[in-house]
Amino acid sequence: MNKRSIGWPRQFFALLLMIVLPVAASFAHAEGLPPKDEKQILRVVRSQLDAFAHGDAAKAFSYAAPNIRRQVGTAEQFMEMVRTQYEVVYRPASATFLRPSGQAGEAVLHVQLTDEDGDLWTAVYTLQKQKNKSWRITGCALSPNAVTMV
Repeated sequence: MNKRSIGWPRQFFALLLMIVLPVAASFAHAEGLPPKDEKQILRVVRSQLDAFAHGDAAKAFSYAAPNIRRQVGTAEQFMEMVRTQYEVVYRPASATFLRPSGQAGEAVLHVQLTDEDGDLWTAVYTLQKQKNKSWRITGCALSPNAVTMV
């Protein structure tokens, strides 16, 4: 994967999220998330990253929201998409989680990822609280950072 070339589908989603996320973030700071929701959001993203690390497609796919599940189709297709288009999400060398923000059943979580070459990336996850009160991932925008770790 060419780390500097994100590709048109991801560029489109990244552009869309660049428009949507600032609006969502402005709402997020108005009220904030209860600590219980913050913990659940962090657990969902960490668990999905752990499932990727262990090659567990079904478990990784289970953390995706219904909109993602419909778009992608199967757990195997989901795993292949992440493996080929989101390599650093699939197998990060390290991950640092920032505090999630949001309100009214919507949340945003920034995760700083380091790839195997020491390059830094920011993954911006969007999540939605489901009717059963669980949180599921509705999207992930990935962008390279300008610095490299040594």
